Amino acid sequence: MIASSHPSLSSSGTVPPVRFFRINRYRRLAWIGSGIACSLSLLGLLLCWLNPAIASPLKPGLDFTGGTQIQVERQCWDSCSSITVPQVQQTLGAMTLPAEGSEPAPNLGIASVQLLDGGRSLLMRLPALSAEQGTTLLNQLSPVTGPLQTSGTEINTIGPTLGSQLLRASVVSLLVSFAAIAAYITFMYNGVFAFLALVCLAHDVLITCGVFAWLGLLKGIEVDSLFAVSLITVAGYSVTDTVVIYDRIREQKKQLANLSLTDQVDVAVDATLTRSLYTSLTTLLPLVGLLLFGGSSLFWFAFALIIGIAVGSWSSIGLAPTLLPVLSRR
Repeated sequence: MIASSHPSLSSSGTVPPVRFFRINRYRRLAWIGSGIACSLSLLGLLLCWLNPAIASPLKPGLDFTGGTQIQVERQCWDSCSSITVPQVQQTLGAMTLPAEGSEPAPNLGIASVQLLDGGRSLLMRLPALSAEQGTTLLNQLSPVTGPLQTSGTEINTIGPTLGSQLLRASVVSLLVSFAAIAAYITFMYNGVFAFLALVCLAHDVLITCGVFAWLGLLKGIEVDSLFAVSLITVAGYSVTDTVVIYDRIREQKKQLANLSLTDQVDVAVDATLTRSLYTSLTTLLPLVGLLLFGGSSLFWFAFALIIGIAVGSWSSIGLAPTLLPVLSRR
């Protein structure tokens, strides 16, 4: 059970009876754990799709939907007066902004509002606003929020056309990376290895998306272009971890020819287990630092990477190697 070193060959070409970690003994538990995680992820994506306020598998952010994001800093000395999200949303819904040309005035009743830093900052996601409409909004909002810091105001606007282009580019980038990974592993190994690598990639991406689907349902967390970048990063990291084990299986194939494929896989996982765990740990440590000290703009990006890399390490150790003997036998 304890993996101190992988078994070495005796003079007869067989593996001496040393105790080492046998992942295939626990493969049913591994499959059940992954199955439950994938089922919960699919349920979260489905509930997001059926939710009228979201109507998509994940709650899209400003990058994908288009609109205007305004972040303001309140002038607070000792403490800020208490305000609530419903209070700000009610104020926005009652506002009347000037129309821009032939376009009707935007409906602010659908605005998303977040209070940051204990109510000292206010983040609003709104329909696309012109400069004049943004100024009018801030003037009408000040009676509720109190005086605002001019230097702390940030206004970002993305058109709906650009948002849809970013969404399409993100999906295409993810699919292209999957296809490139499958082609590379097929060329280096064979189709079974490539299929299992894609299964692990889909597993990792699905669970990461599932976590954010539940966060969107329960906490209103949105995904943006950085989330798409995190998914591509997770896919690359996951396949790197899996290829390490594949290489070990290929290297030991002739040496362990007298063993079954299941035992060969167990030896390969045992030989690479410590390396895989240390690599994952050293990757996760700076991400935890980024999560804690990177600020609000990078928080969910780091969180997505932490979830994806942790799940990717698990699938490379507990999923791909345990499925290989089953598929190869068939």
